[in-house]
Amino acid sequence: MKIPEALLDALQELEDFDREAFIAVHTAGEQVTSIRLNPFKKKWTGGEWTPAKQEDVCAGFPGCEQMPWCTNGFYLPERPSFTLDPLFHAGCYYVQEASSMFLEQAVKTSFPDHSVMPYRVLDLCAAPGGKSTHLSALFPQGLVVANEVIKTRSGILTENAIKWGQDNIVVTSNDAADFKKLSGYFDMVLVDAPCSGSGMFRKDPDAIAEWSPEHVAHCSRRQRRILEDAWTCLKENGILIYCTCSYSKEEDEAIIDWLAGEYDVESIDLQPGEDWGIMETFTANRHCRGYRFYPDKVYGEGFYISCLRKKNAAATHAMKPKKFMYAPVAAVNIIAGFVQNIKLHSAIHTEDTITLIDSRWQEDLSVIFSALYVKKMGINAGKLIRDELAPSHDLALSGMLSTGIRTLELPREAALQYLRKADFPFQHTQRGWLLVTYKGFPLGWVKALPNRMNNYYPQALRILKH
Repeated sequence: MKIPEALLDALQELEDFDREAFIAVHTAGEQVTSIRLNPFKKKWTGGEWTPAKQEDVCAGFPGCEQMPWCTNGFYLPERPSFTLDPLFHAGCYYVQEASSMFLEQAVKTSFPDHSVMPYRVLDLCAAPGGKSTHLSALFPQGLVVANEVIKTRSGILTENAIKWGQDNIVVTSNDAADFKKLSGYFDMVLVDAPCSGSGMFRKDPDAIAEWSPEHVAHCSRRQRRILEDAWTCLKENGILIYCTCSYSKEEDEAIIDWLAGEYDVESIDLQPGEDWGIMETFTANRHCRGYRFYPDKVYGEGFYISCLRKKNAAATHAMKPKKFMYAPVAAVNIIAGFVQNIKLHSAIHTEDTITLIDSRWQEDLSVIFSALYVKKMGINAGKLIRDELAPSHDLALSGMLSTGIRTLELPREAALQYLRKADFPFQHTQRGWLLVTYKGFPLGWVKALPNRMNNYYPQALRILKH
């Protein structure tokens, strides 16, 4: 692997940069694999839904080690075939780059009450969804808007939000400029900015051929435009978290320096552990803190993150809420057979399906719906066909299933056949909708008929690998 000399020369100017060690770690060929567990998944045990435990997932990865900056983040000793693990498809964990999970440290430092307060959070450049699902876990009482402007990438973001199973993620597909309509709305905005990608050279060697000083300059201009728009929708005393997977100062410290020169900000000390190997830097003019991750110093890829508090006043939004069409009581009563605590949710019609939203966020969701193009919100319960609910895959993976749901537990090979939408052996005398589970964790639905069983796993998600 040949690192561009122009990049090495530029990094040579930075304190704590070790050119020889940096080159050596890139040529060694080592790959770091890490996962983040889903703390809200539930398993069917003894006739009730019980919270998952770390060992439920980690037992499948002998030798895994917890990372220092993320409670549910684990390093794996080798990369397995995640495609052939039913728990991956159940959303029990997310495969995510280790350095990027430092987002948790940024949130905990900036929001000590993050786990109990109903904060509004925006992940502006969200696909494929690693940081959005992480924010969903860190702000369990909050509302997380996960946005991706590129339509083809917003699809995988939606899929990962469904797999995660929490009802506090809203998926949108808008340009950053559209969020100006929500002026002063969000308590926190994350900008994981599109960048030149030099921090991912080890995972994606093809990115080396695409790297150039001109590409860095192009990315820097785009990052400034995105941040200008993002700043508008952040409320006074709100928190901006900016990060990239680039090593270039033009995309990192220089961007933060520019932003601090344009607006009244407070730089936040994220207090990394002394033995974590993370390098603290300061911008040239405004002396704002930033944190660099070098793969020769941390067990992870290249990463930069900085956290700022907005000190200047912000105008508040004046959007007219959209009026939702609510499902009739009869429909809600049918859905109640599948969902626990149905009274905590509002059931609304969205196209030909019924969506369940947390009643606490009803007004906020109506505002967001009027301002943005919403691809997903709450939990899609499914379609009502006559007097029966055809439950959705979204509902199967959610954490709101009733204890009255009938389940069909499958061993690993049969579960993989189900995920392939292929025939699998089963013995079940019950008829109607059954929730397929593996080790107690839901995978999706089947419908048992007198002479056959219909597999309702989504065609687009079926696995092809054997």
